[in-house]
Amino acid sequence: MADSGSPGGETLLFLTDEQLRRGTEAMFFAYRAFTADPDRLLEEHGYGRAHHRALHFINRQSGLTVTTLLAVLGVTKQSLNRVLRTLIEDGLVESRVGRRDKRERQLYLTEAGHTLERALSEAQRGRMRSAYRMAGPQAVAGFRQVLEAMMGSDLQRLYQQMKEE
Repeated sequence: MADSGSPGGETLLFLTDEQLRRGTEAMFFAYRAFTADPDRLLEEHGYGRAHHRALHFINRQSGLTVTTLLAVLGVTKQSLNRVLRTLIEDGLVESRVGRRDKRERQLYLTEAGHTLERALSEAQRGRMRSAYRMAGPQAVAGFRQVLEAMMGSDLQRLYQQMKEE
């Protein structure tokens, strides 16, 4: 059996239920820490994590269509419409008629939207940067591999599409 080189001598080929449980709990606590700073800022604005995710992906791909955002977020049309309506009314997102297809709606962040998205993401990037530096390049590559493997093929395709654009 191949040794992962971890202090506990955990192997990569066989993991006990206890080791998997510890990994699951580590993900829960990491996610809690990862979302804590943005959650405080979102609460000040009366927003939730769905608003943050929408701002993130619209920022990531300016002109993103509502249809693509629905696929990326994996939420219902009704739920996304509620989030987008709030962001548009609050002047953070602008919805424009599609260039190629007039039936499509393309989404853009306004200057205020960029400002809020930057504030929300700043602490997360700092937390990730610090953790990546502490863990080192091999651990970062391994972590990314684990995350991508957990996605499943459909989400991996969406993830790859987002990386390419």
